[in-house]
This record gives sequence, C-alpha cells and structure tokens, in this order.
Amino acid sequence: TDLRPPEISLTLSPGVGLFMAVLVRMTIAGRSFIGGNTEIKVAANLTASARLAQDSQGCPWFSTKSCRIALLSAKTNLPSNMLPQVVSKFLDSSLQKVLPSLLCPAVDAVLNLMNAKFTTMTSTIPLGTAGTLRYALLNLPVTSETFIQLDLRTILHKEEGEEVDLPADQPSPTSLPPKREAATQLILSAGFLGAELSVMQASFSLNISNNMILGLPPLVTTTLGALIPELSMVLPPSQPLVIEMRETNPPLVTITPDKSIVHLFSTAKFWVSSLDSDLGSLFVLDVHSDLRAHFAVVEERLQLSLALDRTMGYVHHPSVFQELPLNRVLADIIHVAYVPSIN
Repeated sequence: TDLRPPEISLTLSPGVGLFMAVLVRMTIAGRSFIGGNTEIKVAANLTASARLAQDSQGCPWFSTKSCRIALLSAKTNLPSNMLPQVVSKFLDSSLQKVLPSLLCPAVDAVLNLMNAKFTTMTSTIPLGTAGTLRYALLNLPVTSETFIQLDLRTILHKEEGEEVDLPADQPSPTSLPPKREAATQLILSAGFLGAELSVMQASFSLNISNNMILGLPPLVTTTLGALIPELSMVLPPSQPLVIEMRETNPPLVTITPDKSIVHLFSTAKFWVSSLDSDLGSLFVLDVHSDLRAHFAVVEERLQLSLALDRTMGYVHHPSVFQELPLNRVLADIIHVAYVPSIN
C-alpha cells in the first residue's frame, strides 16, 4: 500500500558492469491470521550486479548477474504480545522467500529500459532518400571504475547499398574539450560529418534556371556573352540557360577553432535550354565551393546550416575564357540558388 522512494547507490564494476545497492521501504497490507486487517512495514536492502556484454546483433546489453535481498526490519501493527518469537521468525522467513520475487524483477525492468536506449542508439536510422545510418560495436564494452567505454563503428549506407568508409583518425580523448557537469559529451569529428554528408551527395545535384535567381542578371545567353566575349559571336541572343550542378567528389568537412567549413566539389555544366537552338552544352566548370557551417540545437536536435564563404571555378579550357567575371557570377548564383536548396 505504500512504497517509499528507494535510496540507490550505483557503482561500476571494472570488467563486469554495474553494481547497485537499493534500500527499499514499503508497507504490505493483508488479512491477519487472527482476523482483521494487518500491516507490515518492511525495510530491505537489495544488492544486484549486472553484466554488460553484447547481444547477437552487436548491441550493448545489460543482464542481471545476481540479485539478493537482505531483510533489515519487519514491523506490524499488531501488539507485540500477539507475535510470539516463533511467529516473528516465521514472518521473517516468509518475507525472505517472497521479497526476491517481488523486488528483483524491478531490477530487470530498469535494465531493460537501459537496453532499449542502447537498441535505439545502434538501430538503423533512415536518412531520407540518401541512405541509412547505423552504429555497431567494434569491441566488447569495457567497464572501468569511472566510465563505460563503447567503441562504436559508424556504418553509412547509400540508397543503392554502397557502404561509405569513415576515416580512422578520430580525436584522442586527451584533446577533447572539458565536459560540463551533469552532461553527457558526444564528440562529432569532422570526418564523421563529412561521411554523413557524402551519403546525401546525390541530393546536392541541382538544375539552376533563370526563374530561380531573382535579383541577379538574367541567366540568358546575352548575359553569358557579356561575360565571355569569345562566346558572344556564336551564342544566339536572349536564349535561356540552365546550369547543371553535379557533385563529383564526396564533401569534405574541416573544423578549426575559428570556423567550420564544408567543401563541395562540383561541376557546373552550362546549357542552352531553348528548343530553337542546337548548341546544347556550352562548357563545363569545375567548381570548389567553401560553405561556412553553422550549428544549432533546435528541439534537442543538432541542426546544420550552410552559408557561402567563397567559391572558385575552373574552366576546362582556361585559355579561351575569362575566368574572373565568370567566378563572380557563379558565386552569386551559388549564394542565391544553390546554397538555399542544400539547406
């Protein structure tokens, strides 16, 4: 009828898992053997150990190794002269038999909640049309006196099933920033973020047309001819252009104390999109875009947004074209049309 909040002492058992000591105080009510209602106020100490291992799927898993109950006291609301010593011993003996089956399942219930968190952490996470993300244990969990170490391997799969390799050079524990009190610290390396973006590489492809870049000079052949005089004589006037942006290499993330940059390596193919023209593809630029990364936590989720830092374009035949003005226009197009689509 009354279960008071337990007093829990939890420690890590090196090489094993967890050890917990729980002081339980509760009231058991029922019918007395002499008739009427009776209450028994019980205080007991539960000690249990749990082993940390991994299941068949490679997921960390707690299992109860032992659970023992020590009865500290049992007091009833009956007069003491109605409980001869033999009855008191019988009561204590009965409680010693009943309490393990009553209290030990609570230990399993708590461990199952922790295992559910492990399962969620290592389950497959869909990344939309880009692929999936999954974590798996590299080694058996290691338990020390102060922490549990889980060496997780991050597995990224593209939609077509191709696995994305993560760089092996992870930051050493000595180089990590200090952890705030009462907080769990999760370190995301630049290599990890780059690998995540590489899964979504196909979604960075985009066709940019005139109606997507309001506020800029029209994306037509006349504008292009003004930038590249060598083309002005062969381009039909005022024909709409399309720029096909395609990622050629996986994104690269670099992080310094001052800023975080996402490097995108693309090709920008310029097309005349008019059906009246037979020119088709005009030329192709190799584009290296540096996008400044901004991180924020929104509703307990880490979010990443990008803003153009700089862009460089290299024409396949640099002796023919003027690169500098084309780079300026390309930067404006990426800033206005391409970056918002990525975000």
